Amino acid sequence: MNHLTVGAALMAILGAMPALADDAQVIIAIKDHHFVPETVEIPAGTKVKLIVRNQDRTTSEFESVDFHREKVVQPGGEITVFVGPLAPGSYEFFDDFHPGTRGHLVVK
Repeated sequence: MNHLTVGAALMAILGAMPALADDAQVIIAIKDHHFVPETVEIPAGTKVKLIVRNQDRTTSEFESVDFHREKVVQPGGEITVFVGPLAPGSYEFFDDFHPGTRGHLVVK
């Protein structure tokens, strides 16, 4: 095969492949010991990037038993947590250092 034929075949294969989209992204703030927003909707079957920004002056811990994540967020700092793909349902997350601080991922 000549280089032109190989190149044309490669382009045909690559052109037939689906384009890969970037992960969906959601920003959640921790402010006055509350998650903002407290309820986040995400699509089922999709990998989602959660960015959690701590706007409080105390250390927090973003944790979820439901989707098995746990990360400390320093005051003024942010963390990134990837979740999913998840089945439809409601998944709780909380601040382990401030037990009253709770939120939910609602997967539809």
